[in-house]
Amino acid sequence: MRRGWAGAVKAAALLALALAAPALMAQVSRYDEKEMGPVNDKPPALLNGVGIAQNLNAQLPLSLTFTDDQGQQVQLGNYFGKRPAILALVYYQCPMLCSEELNGLTGALQMVNFVPGKDFDVIVVSIDPSEGTDLAAAKKRSYLKRYGHPNTAGGWHFMTGTQANIDALTKAVGFGYVKIPGPDGKLTQFAHASSIQIVTPEGKLAQYYMGVEYSPKDLRLGLVEASANRIGSPVDNILTYCYHYDPKTNKHSLIVARVVQLGGLVTVFSLGGFMLVMFRRDSRAGDGTEGNGSNTTNGTAPKVNG
Repeated sequence: MRRGWAGAVKAAALLALALAAPALMAQVSRYDEKEMGPVNDKPPALLNGVGIAQNLNAQLPLSLTFTDDQGQQVQLGNYFGKRPAILALVYYQCPMLCSEELNGLTGALQMVNFVPGKDFDVIVVSIDPSEGTDLAAAKKRSYLKRYGHPNTAGGWHFMTGTQANIDALTKAVGFGYVKIPGPDGKLTQFAHASSIQIVTPEGKLAQYYMGVEYSPKDLRLGLVEASANRIGSPVDNILTYCYHYDPKTNKHSLIVARVVQLGGLVTVFSLGGFMLVMFRRDSRAGDGTEGNGSNTTNGTAPKVNG
């Protein structure tokens, strides 16, 4: 009976997998057709200027002037000379990606035993020249609260600036972005990649970290090396393009959504393989149990020599 039960469960599992696979693939296909049109992982031509060129060892233009979160005009060089810095290029009204980037940075810094304002600085610069001090100040309050150490406020700098100064800074960093009209034709949005940069006390680009989640261990090591004016190595750019903006659908992260769906399909097959192994093992165990049971069914004990 056990053998029959195991065979039935095995057959049911195989049938479920066989039925689930086409359904999942069809769901992925329907999602692609509905959300992105025909499947195509190549960015639209409009996004040709979007990306991150890792300009390691390049000097930031420290003479540029920006407006800080208190409304004061400050030279970028004021934040250098003593300690390294983490630079993030975002815009404060970004509907998704920039917040994810700053969330990831803040979460990683919570697990790094360095103190902003003492061991390093966090410099966040808006790429949108229309954004002003109120937005910068609000973002600073939000992330300082999220970080949980209000006494480090002096180490967090949220900046806004003119188009000319933004262009000069983004060019030095290698930060390529494209301005895109919003859905209402008024609110401007930006197609851009996501990365943070570690900068030496001399203002040279020492390391790039791509994506929206950052390893606290790597971040700490990057700050240590940058504090000694050491320059790191290029990193893989693949995460940059997982979080792209599609102007046709006005959505981010569509490639990520498809990857997650395909990951679910892989999980189904992996689980199915595990189930088959366990069923086979139970079936073998069942064969041995049935054999032992036949010795006692006839009422005779197994023979013992001697």
